[in-house]
This record gives sequence, C-alpha cells and structure tokens, in this order.
Amino acid sequence: MTATKEEFFKPAKLSAQDKAARTDDTARGIIAQETNAREAKTARLRAMRLDQQAKEPAPAPRKGRKTAAAGKI
Repeated sequence: MTATKEEFFKPAKLSAQDKAARTDDTARGIIAQETNAREAKTARLRAMRLDQQAKEPAPAPRKGRKTAAAGKI
C-alpha cells in the first residue's frame, strides 16, 4: 500500500458547530491554564510573604500623641 497525497492532506470540511466547539474547547483550555498559573503564583507569593513576616521581629508599640484640644470641648 502506497501513501498518496490525498490521504495525508485531504481537507475535511468542518461544520460551523464543529468549528465553534473546537474554538470553545481551545479557549477554555487556555483560560484554565492561565487560572492554574495565576493561582500557583498567588500561593507561592503568599507563602513567601508569610515566611518573611514570620522572620521579622514584632514592631514596637507606638506611643500616641496627645493633643491639647482632645480634653477640651
């Protein structure tokens, strides 16, 4: 059996529904990949922030300023 050009390059006509379904599946796949990448990045950055906050010493409490007008009516 010999391979012919028509066997490999036979253009198959797709219906409009098939084209729309293929486009929809492709778009949904791309969106899902982007969502997964965004969520992974967010989780990584959150973990880094929490590690950094755990390593920092607690800030000293601030003393509030008293104003002269605070006691007067």
